[in-house]
Amino acid sequence: MAKHNHPMTADDVRLRRTGYFTFFLSGLCAISSGIIVSILQDKYGFSLAMTGTLLSLFSLGNMLSGILCGLLPSRIGLNRTALLFTIGYFVGYLLTALTGVPGVLMLAFLFIGFAKGTVMGTDSVLVGQHSPDRARGMQLMHASYAAGALLCPFVASFLVGINVNLPMIAVGCIGLLAWFVYLVMRLPGKPAPAGTSDKASSAASENSVAASEDSSAASDESSSSRRYGFLRDPSFWLLAALLFCQNGAETGVTGWLVTYYKDSHILEGTLSNYTMTIMWGATLVARLLIAFVLPIRNRFRALTIMGIGCSVLYAVLVFMTEPIPAVILLFAFSACMAGVNPMAVASAGSAMSPEGMGILLPVGGIGAIVMPLIIGFVGDSAGLRTGMFTDLIPCVGIILLSAVLLLRSRRATPSA
Repeated sequence: MAKHNHPMTADDVRLRRTGYFTFFLSGLCAISSGIIVSILQDKYGFSLAMTGTLLSLFSLGNMLSGILCGLLPSRIGLNRTALLFTIGYFVGYLLTALTGVPGVLMLAFLFIGFAKGTVMGTDSVLVGQHSPDRARGMQLMHASYAAGALLCPFVASFLVGINVNLPMIAVGCIGLLAWFVYLVMRLPGKPAPAGTSDKASSAASENSVAASEDSSAASDESSSSRRYGFLRDPSFWLLAALLFCQNGAETGVTGWLVTYYKDSHILEGTLSNYTMTIMWGATLVARLLIAFVLPIRNRFRALTIMGIGCSVLYAVLVFMTEPIPAVILLFAFSACMAGVNPMAVASAGSAMSPEGMGILLPVGGIGAIVMPLIIGFVGDSAGLRTGMFTDLIPCVGIILLSAVLLLRSRRATPSA
């Protein structure tokens, strides 16, 4: 379902723009976590194990918040849920500026991870439910994130030249701005339970209390069944597996390929410092092209083609020995991978809800935790190049899962 049939209202526009802007701010805040870790390592002389622990706690918070953001909106509302966890950006980064105590820093990065996952889940719902074209809306939302991520290294390098603590304080204030935007933009509150009018009319009669309670229980059960009905759809779990592969493949590249190139002396000096900028630049360009230029008539066919591109390009990337071809192929790989996550999320259908995102995004996020570990273990035992080749598995997984989804969509609508 690419487009909504109902006309867009002023509230739809307001909530959609809120999603775009806060996701841009989250791009600045989330990508800063890696830079802040490097600053803390230099400042306090932390070991690699401590650095890895901080980043792992960031990923853990990101995953756990996704689950909680699926459960809490039906109880306390999307607005309160977003405000509760998004403040983690401000609190977490402020703590990194104030102290070097390892236990406090671990808690800080857990808070930062919670904030990132909350913004991701909240904005996916805001944009997905309030866009006339869901696929374009999700691409623009993720392009906003890429724009923030692209600016991040330049902002951080400028501020750290003034004072070593200034990047933490500035990024914390950016996180506070995201929290304030949620506060003033009136996000949806707690949804009204089904059958409310029935309960109100029953309460008017004292003799109908028991019947009202039975009706309330039945309506709550029916409401819960509707909210989680997507769990019975095999396509939902195929999309979750696809996101698992996408996160695993992308994190394998961002976490290990640059290290592999540096260790192999393929990328050195100034060029190696701008590798992430090149990748995020490619991501931003690709998402804008998909949103405005490239005609995507069938999302699953497009995902299959992207998966083929990622697999072929990655297989060549591992064999690169010269810096310029390596950077060009890295740009192309990032461009191919850029559209996979937003296009997969846009295909969620009835799961485009706090409950759906609270399951889909954390399950997919596990890939970002598992794949770098697999590459590391295989690299220790058989060499880093062999370890890098294991990242081809999730790339091929994107092809296979997208093809299965394409076949299912054609069976459902033969004209597709």
